[in-house]
Amino acid sequence: MSNIEGKVVVITGASSGIGEATARLLAQKGVHVVLGARRTDRLEDLVSAIREKGGSADYQKLDVTNQDQMEEFISYAKNKFGRIDVILNNAGVMPLSPLEALKIDEWNRMIDVNIRGVLHGIAAGLPIMKKQKSGQFINIASIGAYTVSPTAAVYCATKFAVRAISEGLRQEVGSDIRVTLVSPGVTESELAESISDKKAQQEMKEFRRISIPAEAISRAIVYAIEQPADVDVSEIIVRPTASPF
Repeated sequence: MSNIEGKVVVITGASSGIGEATARLLAQKGVHVVLGARRTDRLEDLVSAIREKGGSADYQKLDVTNQDQMEEFISYAKNKFGRIDVILNNAGVMPLSPLEALKIDEWNRMIDVNIRGVLHGIAAGLPIMKKQKSGQFINIASIGAYTVSPTAAVYCATKFAVRAISEGLRQEVGSDIRVTLVSPGVTESELAESISDKKAQQEMKEFRRISIPAEAISRAIVYAIEQPADVDVSEIIVRPTASPF
């Protein structure tokens, strides 16, 4: 029996992409996954597919920008399984545009989902993990947490913030709780579908010409979880071998 089997892992943004791929892989390994997202029809289908293969999965509707919903989501998992071993703060949006386009609503949406969503997950889960004296936060950033490119200033700023928050949390929580930052390179996902700016759409199409499947990121996440309790994989960058980015 591996040290990952039987763990309770909650995943935000679980209806597609990295969240969905990670839910499937963890369930295959005997993990209890509790999935949250706004698109409950997709969550229902995903949970059914996992259960049909003998896995353990549940879901709750979740908007990560709503702190009350986040608290309810984490409480649901805690009440059902008695503990929370891992919180995967995965939900994110990426409506890129030049700053001069002044898409302020899109800027605010990125700040709310990409930064506040992570903070809400930490706020809901940290008291539980402190009481348990164990647990792990895995926060999804991006290669945009290390460098900035045109049209991506606000998006990169949110991911720089996730990186800073993760490192600050790691330093503060002491020896009982692990904190992992996973930064994907160009990965197949629905993120680019939220881009409304035409110039940014074209640039992203070229940028995503070389990409890796979401399953590649899910394997990195599983690797971080599988390490012994006294080993914290603090940062992982996963990118396509052939990608210059």
